[in-house]
Amino acid sequence: MAGHNIPHFQNDGGHRVIEVGVKEFMCTGASAPFDHPHIFIDMGDDNEKVCSYCSTLYRFNSALKPSQTNPAGCVFHVKAA
Repeated sequence: MAGHNIPHFQNDGGHRVIEVGVKEFMCTGASAPFDHPHIFIDMGDDNEKVCSYCSTLYRFNSALKPSQTNPAGCVFHVKAA
């Protein structure tokens, strides 16, 4: 499986808000088997956007790297088969 260039985020902790360092990303919901369809979210000119599947509010934080979230641990990693 090829890697992905667009960051993917998950919300296993059930957080109401997750801060991310990018404005274009994929939301996966929670880890499988509790995930939802992985959807592309583009904040555009806004600084926050709600996932239409899991209602997680994603907020842009320019101090974070694309591979960081606040709270920590919300980056989705593809597991090898």
